[in-house]
Parts: sequence; structure tokens; C-alpha cells
Amino acid sequence: MALLDAKEYDPRPAQRRWRILILATTLILVPLLVWWFFFYYWPEERVINRFFEAIEHKDFETAYGIYNADPDWKQHPEKYKNYSLSQFQLEWGPSGDYGPITSHRIDCAKELPKKDFVSPSGVIINVILNNRSQATSMWVEKKTKTITLNPGIYEMQCHPPR
Repeated sequence: MALLDAKEYDPRPAQRRWRILILATTLILVPLLVWWFFFYYWPEERVINRFFEAIEHKDFETAYGIYNADPDWKQHPEKYKNYSLSQFQLEWGPSGDYGPITSHRIDCAKELPKKDFVSPSGVIINVILNNRSQATSMWVEKKTKTITLNPGIYEMQCHPPR
């Protein structure tokens, strides 16, 4: 077989390889991007959902355990003497600032911007309680999943103001 007798170049195998490569990349990247945008803060949002569901069912002992990330808090109540169950019930019960909480909806969740290469330790989650117009900001620690009210230092708006 001489050089001039070679078979004619067929681009179809090369095109098929590129199509398979693009399809595989798309099938990997699209689910990762969906997870990143919609489920990145899912563990913290789940903690907030469980917390407010317990409050809506008036199960303040369970809610207190979720708030402190300690379901066995009754075994060592002295550990939580700075914020006791009775104080918790006053704040989150029917006589609290929000009244009886009957519904909740998570508006958004965000981390603080990373400054000076210091990673934030928690996530701010805005929750709409009882269909109010103003959201309540909650802080959830990433590692321990303890909950506190956002101290107001880190104000966050989920959507542009109207």
C-alpha cells in the first residue's frame, strides 16, 4: 500500500468521541451545579425546619434540644443554665415576640462573605414566621448545628428591596 493509496479520512469517529466527552461532562456537571445552588445549605435548613416544626407542635423540649444541638439535654441541664428551658419557652412560646408560631417558611440561606481568608463558622437563614412581611434571621453553626438568633450584626436580604 503506497501513500497515495491510503483510505480517505473519516471524521465520524472523532466527532463521536467529542460528543461522548461533552455528554459525559454535562451529565456530571449539571447535577453538581444543581446540588451546589439548591442543596448546599440543606443540612442547616433541615435543622431550622425541624426546630420550627417542633415549636409549631408545641413540643418545646424537643425544640430546645434542637436549638442546643443536644437531644440528651435532660441528662445534664446544668450545662444550659445560662439559657434554661423556661427562658426558651418564654421567648419561643405563645407569649414570645412572635406569638404562637403556626407556620414557617425558609426564605433564603447564606454564608457571610469570606474576608481575609477567614471562613465563616455558620450560616444565616431567613425564616418567614406566621406569614409576616419581615423575616427572622437565624444563625446555625456549621459543625455543631446549634441555633441562635442572628445578633443583627450580619443583616442579610434575600431579595432586592421593593
